[in-house]
Amino acid sequence: MSDLASPSPSRSGARAFSRLDYDPQWRQREPANSALPTDRSGPAEAATTVTLDKIGDFLELDFGRLFVWVGSGRRLITVLALTGAVAGAGFGVFSTPRYTVTTDIMIDPGSLQVVDRDLFSQPGAIDGQVLTAGSKLRVLTSRNVLSRVVADLDLTADPEFNGTRQPLISLPSFGSSGPAEDSAVVALKSLSEHISTTADEKSFVASLNVSSEDTGKAIAISGGIVKAFKAELADAEADGAARAAASLDSRLGELKADVQQAEQAVEAFRRRNNLSTAADGQLVSTQTMSAINAQVVNAQARLIEAQTAFDSLVAAGPQASPADPSAASSLSALRDKAAALQQQLLSQSMIYGPRHPTIVSLEAERNVVTAQINAEVQRAVNGAKAAVTQAQANLDALTDRSQSLTSAVFSDNALQVQLRELERDAAAKTAVYESFLARAKQITEREQIDTTNVRVISTAVPPPGRSWPPRTVVMIALGAIGGAVLGLLAAIGLGVLGDLRRSPRLRGERA
Repeated sequence: MSDLASPSPSRSGARAFSRLDYDPQWRQREPANSALPTDRSGPAEAATTVTLDKIGDFLELDFGRLFVWVGSGRRLITVLALTGAVAGAGFGVFSTPRYTVTTDIMIDPGSLQVVDRDLFSQPGAIDGQVLTAGSKLRVLTSRNVLSRVVADLDLTADPEFNGTRQPLISLPSFGSSGPAEDSAVVALKSLSEHISTTADEKSFVASLNVSSEDTGKAIAISGGIVKAFKAELADAEADGAARAAASLDSRLGELKADVQQAEQAVEAFRRRNNLSTAADGQLVSTQTMSAINAQVVNAQARLIEAQTAFDSLVAAGPQASPADPSAASSLSALRDKAAALQQQLLSQSMIYGPRHPTIVSLEAERNVVTAQINAEVQRAVNGAKAAVTQAQANLDALTDRSQSLTSAVFSDNALQVQLRELERDAAAKTAVYESFLARAKQITEREQIDTTNVRVISTAVPPPGRSWPPRTVVMIALGAIGGAVLGLLAAIGLGVLGDLRRSPRLRGERA
C-alpha cells in the first residue's frame, strides 16, 4: 500500500501509469480513501511532490497507449475524414477557378543600333548583359507597366480586380476600418498578385505567368502586359533622348554666342590692321607683293631684250635691221631701190661721162635713197634706245614699289600670326557648335525611333486545365487526409485527458 501511494524513483512511470485501467486487482488493494502522501513532512512539500510526480508520469508516457487512444477514437477520425473529403469536394466544385497562361519573352540586353553612334551604349561583358536583362525583366512587372494595363483593359470595372466581389466566407471586422482605397490602386494590387515571372538561367528568355478566372481575360492581360512593357522601354529610351536633347539645346545657345564672339574678334582684328584677304585666303598685300615681284622679273627681261636690240642696231650701223616688221620692210625696199640705182649708175657710167645729166640724175637719186636708209636706221636706233630707257624706268619703278611693300608684308605677316590664332579659336568653337548642333538634331530624331529588342517567342494559349484549385479528386483526397489528421489529433488529445482524469494521484489531490 505504501509502495503504491509513494512510488520509488526507480519505478517506471509509464508502467505505473498504464496499470490505472488494466489492473483489476488494483482497486481491491488500494482503499478509496487512502492518502497519497505517506511523508508527513508538511503540506507544501507534499503538494510539490505530487506535482512533480504528475509531470514526470506525463513525460514518461508509454507511447504504446497511442494505439489504444486511436482505436477508441476511430469513429471520430472517420467522421472528420469524411467531413474533410466533403469539404474538399465542395471547395473544388464551388470555388472560383483560376487559369494560368504563360508567355515566353526573349529580352535581348542590347537594343537595335539603327543610328550611327547611338546615344545608349551596348552592354559588352556578360555580367553587364545579365544585369541589363534582369533590369528589363524587373520592368516587366513594374508599377508603370501594370498601371498601363489597368488603364488599357479597364480593370477598375472588373469585379475580379476592383475588390467588389465578396468571398465565400467572410469574417466579421472589428474596430474602425481605414479609408477606402482608390479603385485603380486596388486593381493594381490585385493584378500584381495575379502575375509572376521566371527567368531561364542559361538564356535571356523569361516567362510571364498570368492567372485569371477567365482564359480569354488571362490571355488579354498577358498581351497587354507585353505591349505595355515594350511601350515602357521605348518611352524610357525616348525620355533619355529627350533629356539629352534638352541638355544639348540649352548648351547650344552658349556655344552659338561663343562662336559669334570669336568670329567678330577675327573681323575686328582684320579691320583694325587692314588685313584684307583674297578668295584663296591669302592677304592682299602678300598677293600684291607676289604680283610686283613677277612684274619686276618681266621688266628685267624686257630691259635686257631692249638693250640687246639697241646694241645690235648700233653695231650693225647702216646695215642694221630693226625689229619692227614695218620698219624692216620699208628699209629693205629702200635698200633694194639703192642697189638698183647703183646698178644703173654703173651701167650708164660706161656710156656717159661723170658730168652727163643722166649720171648726175642717177647719183642724186642714189644719194636721196641712201639718206633715207640712214634716216630709217637712225630712227630704229633711236626707237631701240627709247625702249631701253622705258624698260629701265619701268624696272626702277617696280623695284621701288617692291621695296616699299616688303616692310608692309613683313608687318602683315607678324599680324597674321595673331590673326591665325584668333581664326583657330573661332574654328574650334565653330566645330564644337556644329557637332553639338548635328548631335542635337540626331538625338531629337532618335526620340521617334523604337530600338527595343524584345520579342515574344511563345504567345499565351489557353491552358489544358485550371491552375487553382486543384482537381476535385485531389481536393477530396486532401480534405480526407486533413480531416483524418485532425481526428487523429483529437482522439489522442481526448485519450490523454481521459487518462489524466482517471489517475489516482489526481483523485488523491482532489481529496
